[in-house]
Amino acid sequence: MEPAEVEFLAEKEQITIVPNFSENKLYLISGEFGPFNPSMQTRVPLWLAINLRQRQKCHIVPPDWLNVDYLTEKKSEEAAESFFTAMPSPNYMEVSSLVLNNAAEDVPKADEVRTLVKDIWDLRQAKLKKGVDQMISQQETFAKLDNLTLMEMNCIRPFLTAALDHLHLLHNHATSYTSSQAD
Repeated sequence: MEPAEVEFLAEKEQITIVPNFSENKLYLISGEFGPFNPSMQTRVPLWLAINLRQRQKCHIVPPDWLNVDYLTEKKSEEAAESFFTAMPSPNYMEVSSLVLNNAAEDVPKADEVRTLVKDIWDLRQAKLKKGVDQMISQQETFAKLDNLTLMEMNCIRPFLTAALDHLHLLHNHATSYTSSQAD
């Protein structure tokens, strides 16, 4: 799965907006949304929120977790734990990226928030790479990776599958070499 496909799936996540227009309910394939009344919050899929924001038809209300205090705490928690901690959203990276890229002015301290999300991503990627390295060096055949998001799994999948294929080939060659030496 490509990162763009993962982002597409994440765009289905519901988010709150404050419209500045009036409209009855929208009946879409993915469900009913609205009614839309000025200054009255309503929940819509992220893709619709971004579309309306780009047309200056609404303001996006950032998710509760998309703030400096929460993300600072989450970063500290992630750094302190040896295992992956549960993230506030299974699509935290995609949601934060889309909201910050399309409606940064709706997010208080957007630059700090962007930096904290990136720091958390980097911490989790470092843990993931360290775990894969340990798994390969100890010749393990499986690993338990709780609390990984789809994007994180997607980023490590090409490397991990290639590494495991190479280990399998090396193991088969070593086994066949050993058995041919015994004969």
